[in-house]
Amino acid sequence: MRDTMLNYFKEVFGDTDGVKVFFAPGRVNLIGEHTDYNGGHVFPCALTIGTYAAVRLRKDRKLRFHSMNFTEKGIIDSSLDDLVYKKEDDWANYPKGVLWALGEHSYNVDKGFDIVYFGNIPNGSGLSSSASIEVLTGFIAKQLCGLDIDLIKISLVSQYAENKFNGVNCGIMDQFAIAMGKQDHAIFLDTSNLNYEYAPLELGDAKLVIACSNKKRGLGDSKYNERRSECEEALARLQTVVKIETLGDLSEEEFEQHKDVIKDEVLTKRAKHAVYENQRTIHAVEALKANDITKFGLLMNDSHISLQHDYEVTGIELDTLVESAWKQEGVIGARMTGAGFGGCTVNIVKNDAIDAFIDNVGKEYEEKIGYKADFYVVEIGDGPKEL
Repeated sequence: MRDTMLNYFKEVFGDTDGVKVFFAPGRVNLIGEHTDYNGGHVFPCALTIGTYAAVRLRKDRKLRFHSMNFTEKGIIDSSLDDLVYKKEDDWANYPKGVLWALGEHSYNVDKGFDIVYFGNIPNGSGLSSSASIEVLTGFIAKQLCGLDIDLIKISLVSQYAENKFNGVNCGIMDQFAIAMGKQDHAIFLDTSNLNYEYAPLELGDAKLVIACSNKKRGLGDSKYNERRSECEEALARLQTVVKIETLGDLSEEEFEQHKDVIKDEVLTKRAKHAVYENQRTIHAVEALKANDITKFGLLMNDSHISLQHDYEVTGIELDTLVESAWKQEGVIGARMTGAGFGGCTVNIVKNDAIDAFIDNVGKEYEEKIGYKADFYVVEIGDGPKEL
């Protein structure tokens, strides 16, 4: 892939003197959805697909961005002295936002660069292509400008960029999972305090299969921010009767004991999902440690049902993929992953059933929805690196 990126760079910028090539993964979350901004636990892993960049430091402060995924946009010009959100800069607002956020956190990026990006994550799939670009850009700035910044801080700066520059109130999960990825492990992360541990993801005779609905969704203009504010309102009402910082502080029993104070059916459902999903995630990791992959799969299924009925973020495309998956031989668990309203499902499927799974679910999906889904059998990989 390194040679491919150098060739791309040469096509766009003329030569490859002094060019370095970097990679950051995408991520999939196995369980713990919409808990990361509610102070709960998540369980994501980094993938071996992700975002590549070929980059050369400049002597001036100019920035020139190009993406092989959006060649029609050409080269997008900017400068370290003009890091403001511009609608016409489209995807380049993600790397620009990180460079801006580094400055806001007193990290001095004093030289511009020419950079070509290429992602092999399906666009709009919910496998975190935007967070992958963000963490990659932060890692490149660290390497090329000698910044004294660790990977956790890069993830926090990237989240800050997405929140404050691009206006999406995402939690920390995506950026953290990408920055801190470890091959063959998922990350059990407590988003309230960033305590984390690596859990070996030993699936035995099964693999992770991602099904991409091909229904595009944009986080910023979806109902993501609305769900977040609904949870904040439910939390504020609960805090009048119980001493908690986040919804993640509550057990299921405590929630049931105090939920009447919310006094709104929709807000109660949103809070219920956040509380129960957090506990499901804790139980799922315990099951994995006990080598009980069957229980892990059942908790994945329960997670989807909660996202469908209590959080209402699935939609016909994701529900069709998951409900079809549940009917297939060799499926241990299936659920939507990511923000919802399109994007992907994650499935644990026995090796000898994968081909039939892809055929059967793909056929049922196309018949019902009218266009194809794409399927990816994925491996679990490391965080960002220079190639």
